[in-house]
Amino acid sequence: MTRQMALVGFLQAQNCTNLPSSWRHPESRSDSMSADYYQEIGRILEAGKFHLAFFDDRLAMPDRYGNDHAHTVEYGIRCVKMDPVVVLTCMGMATERLGLGATASTTYFDPFDVARRFQTLDHMTGGRAAWNVVTSLNDGEAQNMGKDAHLEHDFRYDRADEFMEVVLGHWDAWEDGALIVDKKSGRFADPTKVKRLDHKGQFFKSRGPFTVPRSQQGHPVVIQAGASGRGQRFAGRWGEVVFTAARKLADARQGYAAVKNEAVKAGRDPDQIFLCNLTMPVCAATKAEAEDKMALINKLPLQIDALSLLAEALNYDFASKGLDEPLTTDELKSMQGILGIRDGVLKASGKSNPSARDFVDFSGRGQVHDAIVGGPKEVADALEEMFVERGCDGFVIAATIVPASYADFVKHVVPELQRRGLFHKDYAGNTLRENLGLKRPAIGAWKGRQQTAAE
Repeated sequence: MTRQMALVGFLQAQNCTNLPSSWRHPESRSDSMSADYYQEIGRILEAGKFHLAFFDDRLAMPDRYGNDHAHTVEYGIRCVKMDPVVVLTCMGMATERLGLGATASTTYFDPFDVARRFQTLDHMTGGRAAWNVVTSLNDGEAQNMGKDAHLEHDFRYDRADEFMEVVLGHWDAWEDGALIVDKKSGRFADPTKVKRLDHKGQFFKSRGPFTVPRSQQGHPVVIQAGASGRGQRFAGRWGEVVFTAARKLADARQGYAAVKNEAVKAGRDPDQIFLCNLTMPVCAATKAEAEDKMALINKLPLQIDALSLLAEALNYDFASKGLDEPLTTDELKSMQGILGIRDGVLKASGKSNPSARDFVDFSGRGQVHDAIVGGPKEVADALEEMFVERGCDGFVIAATIVPASYADFVKHVVPELQRRGLFHKDYAGNTLRENLGLKRPAIGAWKGRQQTAAE
């Protein structure tokens, strides 16, 4: 079968999209704390045959800039953050085939809790669930979760490796066929097919037995988005859908090859990993109409949006320096969180000691940088080049207007991608794994990755 792209809708259970100014757009719905808001998005994405609706999440509103939340609340910079799993469940009730993914942190949650929550979601949605594995970002999240400071970057990933072993171990506790449900004999399940984990590791202890049987697709699909070298190793070992954020084809191809190579080193089939690149299309029936839309969107972002989100993402207070004052090497080294942002700014600016303004200008944080603006042909051309040239296996579609951005993409771009044979015309099955072309995981299959990665 001809290779086809995967499409993911990028969502947040908050007052705006990943673009913090989106709520300011006159066409954006203002009821982002209602079930109907998310259910409408779900119906639009499913009509467009999207594989997955994915919810990003943080455990704190952005408050690292000036160590204060006042600007965040005043300007609506992602200040409302609801539980994405609850919101996702409401979306699942309005859809039948659309995959449903949510974020949960390995740094601040317990492996048994995460395993049970997402395996339950998988049952409730008929095998459509996915878990986005994150290690979280900053001290604000740490302090909300009872800690004084966020853990060091690479240490978080070391800990997350063991977290994954515990979760997957619990998901493997019930074999297929363990359920009997024989009312006459009174036997509900075969106890020889339900195993206790008894995990005792460096970071976690978890006994079991796990309390949720295997689901229709085995267990939820695992999403990851590591961008640093350590993050790419983690993604190559565990991720099944991996999110990337390359703006240029050359960078995308480099990152694509790096993650696929990490998968091979971990003993995995690289074709069983889908790398989906974050993309913000602004589309309409014609290029001229799309450019008119973009002109209005460009008026919405504020400089404080970018500074606030940069401080959040890098766990560094950009208010501590003058806007044009170069950051010292030590200050750059002290940054944590999404280090791919820092490294990208260093590369794009060509400066070894960029300023806060350079971070605003070159990171694209909180802004509409490198949006794909055009009619069906222009947008499809850009996506096709990135996909065919192996910069990615699909796209994470971000919105500037909710829900109009998703509706425009489904109306104008999806038919063009289908006409070119780049995107499916209907779902292949009922589960997320079937629709992505991922194999149903065998019991214990992940253990080979553990051994290979440790060699």
